[in-house]
Amino acid sequence: MKFGGSSVADAARLRHVGEIVQTQLYRKPALVLSAMGDTTDHLLEAGNLALTQGKVEIKAVKNLHQAAIKALQLPVQKEINALLDELTRLLSGIALIRELTPRTKDYLVSFGERLSVRIAAAYLHSLGMNAKAFDSFDLGFISNSNYTQAELLQESWDLIPEKFIPMVKSGVLPVVTGFIAKDEKGSITTLGRGGSDLSATMIAAACRADEVQVWKDVDGILTADPRIVKNALPVDHVTYEEASELAYFGAQVLHPRAMLPCMKTGTPVLVKNSYNIDAPGTRIEQPTAATKNNPPVRAITSRLNVTLVDIVSTRMIGQHGFLAEVFAIFAKNGASIDMVATSEVSVSLTIDAAHDLDELKKELKKIASVEIKTGKAIVSIIGNVKRSSEILARAFRICQLIGVPVQMISQGASKVNISFIVNDTEAAEVVKSLHIDFFDKVERA
Repeated sequence: MKFGGSSVADAARLRHVGEIVQTQLYRKPALVLSAMGDTTDHLLEAGNLALTQGKVEIKAVKNLHQAAIKALQLPVQKEINALLDELTRLLSGIALIRELTPRTKDYLVSFGERLSVRIAAAYLHSLGMNAKAFDSFDLGFISNSNYTQAELLQESWDLIPEKFIPMVKSGVLPVVTGFIAKDEKGSITTLGRGGSDLSATMIAAACRADEVQVWKDVDGILTADPRIVKNALPVDHVTYEEASELAYFGAQVLHPRAMLPCMKTGTPVLVKNSYNIDAPGTRIEQPTAATKNNPPVRAITSRLNVTLVDIVSTRMIGQHGFLAEVFAIFAKNGASIDMVATSEVSVSLTIDAAHDLDELKKELKKIASVEIKTGKAIVSIIGNVKRSSEILARAFRICQLIGVPVQMISQGASKVNISFIVNDTEAAEVVKSLHIDFFDKVERA
């Protein structure tokens, strides 16, 4: 069972988590927790203040955790004070040498999860559960040294079940830090985006658990972003591939890399809402007979602030190696490509807007004419690509009706995803209109 930051934000939310966990005790759960509320942001702010102004300030972090301890009347003050003292010493070191390396930053943000699990375990223990707090690096989470976005090593697959299975069988309820690990030198690392979800799916997959429950603040995966489509519907089940594509192209539910361990072992993932426990949630699993009979479209998502790059070769037609050179330039500049459409002498592709476009353009111009267009959005339709002709026909008809030109399309690489480019300013209207066509008509029928 994994609970995110908003699910453990304060004493009231921790009480609610206690109620949820009690309903699952018969299944012998293990818990993975994120940092409480905005703790990670507060830690990064404290690090920046120490770096730029030489000041040590942990009041925001301290107050949040002290308030939870006081409200829940927990006997963990000594443990929490020891961690806060360690945090103060770290910030004093940053302030003194005015340096904050990626390794130090990982050490800094690890305090969020380490504080969170100790308070939560103490609270669950006060309810009569045999809960114990653990740092994940003491339970087999060994990573490489790629600080801020470390990858778990293969040996974790053996170490994790060795640590967890006997403990859970003996009746212990482990309350474990998400997001963090240690490298082989013993330095704390963080697992990057989706890191806490990855911690939970890794434990479940390595231990061959029945399922992973990921408790969020939404009713599972929805047919569209509810901020755009007010009547977005919950999706009862999706495949791993559909969930990965949805997450990659904008749905903020589960990061694609968090699903990899479960994809490897076939462990189901259940996304539930800790604010609405009666909602059935979304089950992510291997394709079944039920998923094979899905409607043509499962969900529609969009990602804003995308850059479209049109590249046309200035060499003769048929010149080999053109695409290889293009991709080598993007790799050299650390630009991750999302969508691609190609012909013999031209390629159109999309990247996130955060990249240094001037340097990219300068290098590409040595082999091609280049046009860079910013302010674009990717609209992705996740569904049954065996019905792609129907989906494309309906999607293009909708875009034509609302007067939105499609600027690029990508379909085929993924068997569940059809994506196209429109202007940033048009994306919301496109998603709303597509949702009406693919979902509201079905509901009315």
